[in-house]
Amino acid sequence: QVQLVESGGGLVQAGGSLRLSCAASGRTFSNNAMGWFRQAPGKEREFVAAISWSGDSTYYTDSVKGRFTISRDNAKNTVYLQMNSLKPEDTAVYYCAARDRYAGATQFYTRSINYNYWGQGTQVTVSS
Repeated sequence: QVQLVESGGGLVQAGGSLRLSCAASGRTFSNNAMGWFRQAPGKEREFVAAISWSGDSTYYTDSVKGRFTISRDNAKNTVYLQMNSLKPEDTAVYYCAARDRYAGATQFYTRSINYNYWGQGTQVTVSS
């Protein structure tokens, strides 16, 4: 059974940092693109960051560029999201996602429809 388990969320003051982790089990995702999405109360789920299976290519939504960094450790089957300079508007449930099909070493995906596996989410709350 494939599982993606996020951790690292919590309550932090504006300007602070958090590091989210997403550990995959049940199969390896070392050859699959992965991504992070978030959903704030009353809003639709939105793309945050994506990474190719090689880690060579990354992409971010404009609102987090320069503040968030996505990375991965294929040996640990884990993807990370380092979040710095957090703002109250970053408050949301953050979800990790993995694509089932193999793609090129520099291919990444920004649409949720391109992902097949999802974690249960971890809450990030940024106080002002």
